[in-house]
Amino acid sequence: MPTDGAVSSSPGLIVSFGEMLIDFVPTVSGVSLAEAPGFLKAPGGAPANVAVAVARLGGKAAFVGKLGDDEFGRMLAGILEENGVSADGIIFDQGSRTALAFVTLRADGEREFMFYRNPSADMLLKPDELNLELITSAKVFHYGSISLIVEPCRSAHLEAMKAAKEAGALLSYDPNLRLPLWPSPEEAREQIMSIWDKAEVIKVSDVELEFLTGSDKIDDESALSLWHPNLKLLLVTLGEHGCRYYTKSFKGAVDAFRVKTVDTTGAGDAFVGALLCKIVDDQSVVEDEPRLREILKFANACGALSTTKKGAIPALPTESEALALLKRSTIIDKIMSWIFFWFVF
Repeated sequence: MPTDGAVSSSPGLIVSFGEMLIDFVPTVSGVSLAEAPGFLKAPGGAPANVAVAVARLGGKAAFVGKLGDDEFGRMLAGILEENGVSADGIIFDQGSRTALAFVTLRADGEREFMFYRNPSADMLLKPDELNLELITSAKVFHYGSISLIVEPCRSAHLEAMKAAKEAGALLSYDPNLRLPLWPSPEEAREQIMSIWDKAEVIKVSDVELEFLTGSDKIDDESALSLWHPNLKLLLVTLGEHGCRYYTKSFKGAVDAFRVKTVDTTGAGDAFVGALLCKIVDDQSVVEDEPRLREILKFANACGALSTTKKGAIPALPTESEALALLKRSTIIDKIMSWIFFWFVF
């Protein structure tokens, strides 16, 4: 499969499992929820973000999860369909509401969350409500950890993961740590790690790496302590510092792109969506370092562009936008190299 941003004409299906919700983002950065003069309503939820990221880049995506049978739930399902994501895996619950999250944006663009799920519809998905035909048709099955917090969704998650794996799908895991949702940090760590050895591709942020390892060091030793025999690719995203990658045969780092950051919500999901888009039809790229590095540059570009607007799904980039950033970066690098050459020699 090409690694220069092109997607094959008939890409394999990427199914995302988990939560979808409404993010309320303050209209002004650097203030508390109480101080915010107003909020921008935006669709969100990490697995749903990944599905839209895939579709926006030209991939084939579906979402599996439960929404409230309310205006917000119907709106979210409509947004998925408008963005080319199959909603065949969505169930509507008449007895519960769609989840809400208020997201505070600090002055540096980083987020803090306050969730309204008591319980929300996504927590109530049952194993017998799963669209197994959709799940078993996936080439990649992607999920997080929020769906592991309570029953019956936890059992639904485990059943979906098992069915996808038995059908031959590549399992992709982004824990997407949200501590306020868990009963305790210890429970979060235990449950996140309970399915760790099933995934073949895992992406963690630098903060999640520290949390899961109990170390304050962001280095190769700490990252590799999370390695397991079934893993094909481990990624650690480092925000403005890019990402690190680890496979059975090699490891390395890829620099980030400089952009004007407004809101980092969904940046990791944009990164994951871009990565999955590029490996779904040719998983051998994780064994080819030059090709993998090109894919990770593309993923970094998508992650960077997603931080230039407010909200997660509204900010996810198109393929042409990502390629344009890659091209600009290449031109700037050549100019800087030329300037360096003339000053030194």
